[in-house]
Amino acid sequence: MATLFDNLKPLKRMNWIMTLAVLSLLVIGVLFVYSSCYISDERPVRILYKRQALWAVAGLLCYGTFACIDYRRLRRFSWWSYAVCLVLLAAVLAVGTRIYGARRWLSFFGFGLQPSELAKLATIAVLARKLSRPGLSLGEAWSLAEIGLVVLVPFALIVKEPDLGTALVLLPTAFIMIVASGVPGRKLLLLLAVGAAGISTLAGALFLPRALNLNPETENRIMRAVGVSSYHRDRLVGFFSADSDPLGSGWNKRQSEIAVGSGGTWGKGFLKGTQNILGFLPRSVAPTDFIYSVIAEEKGFFGSAVVLGLFGLVLIFGFHAALSSPDKFGRMLCVGITTLIFCHVFVNIAMTVGLMPITGLPLPLLSYGGSFMVVMMSALGIVQSVYIHSRRQEIVLEQGRLWQTA
Repeated sequence: MATLFDNLKPLKRMNWIMTLAVLSLLVIGVLFVYSSCYISDERPVRILYKRQALWAVAGLLCYGTFACIDYRRLRRFSWWSYAVCLVLLAAVLAVGTRIYGARRWLSFFGFGLQPSELAKLATIAVLARKLSRPGLSLGEAWSLAEIGLVVLVPFALIVKEPDLGTALVLLPTAFIMIVASGVPGRKLLLLLAVGAAGISTLAGALFLPRALNLNPETENRIMRAVGVSSYHRDRLVGFFSADSDPLGSGWNKRQSEIAVGSGGTWGKGFLKGTQNILGFLPRSVAPTDFIYSVIAEEKGFFGSAVVLGLFGLVLIFGFHAALSSPDKFGRMLCVGITTLIFCHVFVNIAMTVGLMPITGLPLPLLSYGGSFMVVMMSALGIVQSVYIHSRRQEIVLEQGRLWQTA
């Protein structure tokens, strides 16, 4: 028993404001997953909030565990975890469960595992290890090529599922980590140029064939060559011209905008969101991709602002942990994890209010999903571990100064 309490002692030094923000978001998530599906006649849908509560408890256990573990131990296991994730991503393409036309899950004893979520955290850990390596020179093209390869391999495998939204968040996360590690200005411009070229190629493959009136076979061949599909094109077409298919690809976008806008200042009230109750906001996505729409309709601008404020606290203290990290490895971990969370929050909320295409990215700690919940909570536990060890170093230094003064 004494050993158990000794292992839990680091929790005393964690950032409790950040922890309270995380706990608040978890509670909000369970409540609004319940709200998004309580009216359904299908039992598996009606019990989603119970599963979400279980995943939240599992996430809290992972959060506390990783907070207590010295984050520096992750360095030695980073490549192994990365390799396992690549194997799992390849397995998804071969034997994964197909849902809504995409292979993104592996089934184990009745439980679904989404390897792409694990791969994001494993990729951040490997990048943190490489970017914190002593003697690393980011001015050398080979070093940047190695880092690019670490990101592009899981990126390509995730795109093939297809899950372009999840794959794309890897790119800004890696970019911000590289910037934070001190890449020279010229190399930074080179990376931006490569990124712009990639986006231009992607956009050209999606839209130029139709603009040039090429036959469908040639169009599909061009899209396959750059790793995209008609599924991705339809999502983008639905964003830029929702009126062209209001009952198909443009439906979710339009109904989400109506839900968010109809909430007004204070909302319609908990369990009283008509877009959700009447099924205009599809129940298959309301607890996941569009949980923010449910919150905005039922709690209005005020509730939406509270959610954004809680995420703001998580992000602020995530970057604060990076600044106070005792070493570069911890700093890179915090930058990568915090940037990843920011990308998810920004893209998810932007798509629900019609500012970005529908990508299927879930909202951290709020959207229904086991793999995503556990990975996000584990990642936040790692951030807490960095903060805890920075506090430990401060305490040791302070004790040393007091000893010298005495």
